This record gives sequence, C-alpha cells and structure tokens, in this order.
Amino acid sequence: MTRVLAPALAWVGGRFVPGLQVVIGADGRIESVGEHTRSDAEALRDIALLPGFVNAHSHAFQRGLRGQGETFPRGAGSFWTWREAMYALVASLDRQSLRRLSAQAFTEMRDAGITTVGEFHYVHHERDGDFALDEAILEAARDAGIRMVLLYSYYATGAPGRPLEGAQRRFATPSVDGFWRQVDRLLPSLDPPTQTMGVAPHSMRAASPADIAAIHAEARRRGMPVHLHVEEQRREIDESIAAYGRAPMPVILDAVDGGAITAVHCTHTAPADMRRLLAADGRVCLCPLTEGNLGDGIPSLGPEHVTSGSLAIGTDSNNRLAMLEEMRWVEYGQRLRGELRGGLADAAGDVASVVLAAATGGGAAALGVPAGRIEPGCWADFAAVNLHAASLDGVAAARLLDALVFGAGNEAIAGTFVGGRYRPTGAER
Repeated sequence: MTRVLAPALAWVGGRFVPGLQVVIGADGRIESVGEHTRSDAEALRDIALLPGFVNAHSHAFQRGLRGQGETFPRGAGSFWTWREAMYALVASLDRQSLRRLSAQAFTEMRDAGITTVGEFHYVHHERDGDFALDEAILEAARDAGIRMVLLYSYYATGAPGRPLEGAQRRFATPSVDGFWRQVDRLLPSLDPPTQTMGVAPHSMRAASPADIAAIHAEARRRGMPVHLHVEEQRREIDESIAAYGRAPMPVILDAVDGGAITAVHCTHTAPADMRRLLAADGRVCLCPLTEGNLGDGIPSLGPEHVTSGSLAIGTDSNNRLAMLEEMRWVEYGQRLRGELRGGLADAAGDVASVVLAAATGGGAAALGVPAGRIEPGCWADFAAVNLHAASLDGVAAARLLDALVFGAGNEAIAGTFVGGRYRPTGAER
C-alpha cells in the first residue's frame, strides 16, 4: 500500500517548501512529490522533512572505544597510540559483542538523522580464517533498521611489505581471489531492500598497488563502489614514499587507471593530486569529528569541491554520532585553516546547502544508493526535524537550514524514515 506524508516543510529543489505531499510506494520508494490534495495524507504539522543523512564511512565496532583513550599520562598521544587501544578492542570482540556494539552505533545513527551507512568492515574473523564476524554486521544493521552498504574490506599487510601482526590478523583476507569468494559468499545473506555491497581495499598500508588495481577492476565490472583510506596521516605518506617513491594518492590513481574511487580523509593530499582525483570523478569523504579527535589535521578544500559536488561525510570511529555537527565542522575546519568565514560557500554565498548536499546526495552517490534527495525514484529515507525544538525557536523557514547546520544538534531530530517506515528518536530497539 502507498503512504502519503504531508509535512509542514520539505527540502525540495534546494529549499524548504510548504504544502507538499510525498507519496511513498509499497516498495519503499518515493512515487511523487507535489501539491497534492489526497485525503489519506498523514499530516506532519510540526515536522520539516530533510533527505535522510548518508553516513559514507563508519567503523561501527569502534563505538566500543567511547570514553577511552582521552587521558595522556605519557604526554601527547597520536593516531598511532590510539590505534593500539583500537587493536585491544579488536582482540576482545566475538560475534555477539560485535553485533551488540554495531547495533548500538547504528541505532544512535538513526537518532542523529542518519538513514544510510557505508560500513567499512574489516574485522572479519572470530577465529583465524573463519570470517564469522561478517554476518554479525549485517544482522546489526537489520536490528537497527538502517540502510547499509557493506564496504567489504581487503586487508593483506600491516604496512607496505610487512606481514599482519597481533590483532591485525583478524582483518586478514587471504588473496584477491579469496577476497572475492568471501564477497560472493555474503551476497545471498543481504537483505535486498536495505543492504548492498561495495569493496574497500583498506589503504596503502594494507593493500599493494597491484591488489588495489585488481580489486578496482573487478568492482567496476560488477558496478560496485570502491572506497579507501587515503593520506590520513603523514606517516602513511612517508611509508608509501619509502616503498613506492611517491605518496599514496598518485600511486592509487595510477593503479585504478583513472577510475572513480571514494578517498576517505585526504587530510594531507597535495593540491595537484586532489585535482587529479576530482578530474577522474573521484570523491572525498571527510570525517571531521574523528579527524579532530585523532589529531589528523585539516584537509585543504577549495571551490572545486563545491562546484563538483564531490564531498561526502562519515562518522568513522563513532566517538560522537551527530551528523549536524559533522556538517558544521566540515565548514569550521576550513574557516580555521584559512582564517576566514564561508570556506565552502557556493556561488550564491551559501554554505549550509553545500554541507547538507555532502551529507545526503554526496554520500549516496559515493555509496551507489538512490537516496539523499526527496524526489521520485529515490528511497523514502528522511530525517524528520522537530520545528518546535528549542534550538530552532523563532527561526523562519528561509533560515531554517542555516539554523540547523550552525546552531542545532540531535535534539532537533524527531525521528527517521527508512523506506517509508518511521522510527521516532529514542525508540527502543
């Protein structure tokens, strides 16, 4: 049966529009959006509908690190000291704990307005070689009712030319052929309405250029998105130069022969390499709360990122799940870096719509999902904004998006729709 929603406002055509009705088909997709007068419409009088936020990069299990590693008795910490704490968590995981932590993260995502997650999944083994943890992540997404693209990760080395050690062995994939056998094994386990797959050679630390090339070529043949961590840390660049004579980005771009990829972080990417990525229809996924927490640095973004629509946003370590905060810190990072305001303004001087596009349509494009827009053919995935939230008090419709991005948080999210099915914020699983 169809469902008809009549919100007070809906984000359509780059602005909030009153008086629209959104018709949702039995398949969970939007059939039409317009000034209908259907008598069966559900009046959402205090609600503004945004496209559901798309979290393009998550490691759900890292939700288990929240509150840990935030004291530094031996002096300043780093990404690399944090990584040791992460490995300790990895060593403790079993199928039950991974499913519990992941479902907790995914449920919090929905409370933050996130309706789709790209889960960059690399913790494969409960015991050596069993791949028993792969199904647990699919089950956790179903538990939370979130749409998921499982970005199945290939992880073969601990650094260029070095074997996996310790907890890293739980990430191991035996070979490129073996990796694709595991992908094919998982495909029948997906929930077709809400789950698809992409692939993720973890990084230059974990995959050789030849392996990245082979995985990318097969992914293109299958029509699957490809994501990688790229140049998050300076040490990563130093190791690549030592092993291959160049930084990771140009090595990867040569390996994929100009094919589109989503590069996560790009914190230290050189401007010429960034231009080459964008020219190849590549995308950049930023995770500002995690990048700030880990002290990664601030990427250098420019007008080309705005005009190309190449940005996506992820929550990465899930230390804080608040997509509105992620959006504002994409912009605030550029303000701090450049000592200016409006670092990502479009031709009209607007910033909020640029970062919203990154958190919706940009992420959906990076994941290959028909979502991130309120228009026919897309999934009926929405974030429902409470117009009576205290943080939005007195805000006119024309300034509502600015107020959300720069002045509100999760308290403004009343609930989410995934495939037309509503879950109020804070609902029990």
